[in-house]
Amino acid sequence: MNPDPKTPRLGRRLRPLLWLLLIAVLIPPAGVLIHALVPPPVTILMLQQVSAGRGLDYRWRGLNDMSPHLVYAAIASEDARFCAHSGFDMEAIQKALDHNEDGGRLRGGSTISQQTAKNVFLWPGRSWLRKGLEAGYTVLIETVWSKRRILEVYLNVAEMGPGVYGAEAGARHWFGVSARDLTPQQAARLIAILPSPRRYKAAPPGPYVRRRAARVQANARIVRNDGLATCVIR
Repeated sequence: MNPDPKTPRLGRRLRPLLWLLLIAVLIPPAGVLIHALVPPPVTILMLQQVSAGRGLDYRWRGLNDMSPHLVYAAIASEDARFCAHSGFDMEAIQKALDHNEDGGRLRGGSTISQQTAKNVFLWPGRSWLRKGLEAGYTVLIETVWSKRRILEVYLNVAEMGPGVYGAEAGARHWFGVSARDLTPQQAARLIAILPSPRRYKAAPPGPYVRRRAARVQANARIVRNDGLATCVIR
């Protein structure tokens, strides 16, 4: 029986595709493992904003060099069940779906873990592809990183003003202080602008930011008093 001469050629053609598939499978876990220890140098959003002429102010700080008020405010505003879930808050997702079905303003149900996955590894947008990749990265970081590391990375890469990223750059940009010296009110105002950091100002705050920051500050006290941040601060 003569061997089919097409078989070796087919194998040669498939080899690059197999290598690409292998790389695609290995890159996400490798990136997650690296950033479990090493701060992300830049993100896709940072590069996009630099290309748009907004500059780049990004200063990494460990969680020990941030005010605990910022931790309480972030959990209170963005993900009250952060310490209880494993990356996805199904209760929040269902509430968001119900709210959106009722015709209200679109509301998301993303956890801090999901936002961290998106901010570090992916690009802005609402496509199904990006949401699918976000879910995969969320599972990975929840498996490999501690909750403390997830919040640390989140607070370092979140956009906190035009071209301003992370708690340290945000605190200095808006208040002229280090992230470790933020007061409860300042921390609440910094977190309050996160939905639209290029639209709103933490200082001087407008009426919307003042109202939102007041709610964040009140809820931050609940987070602290009820031990909802014990996976980060003990």
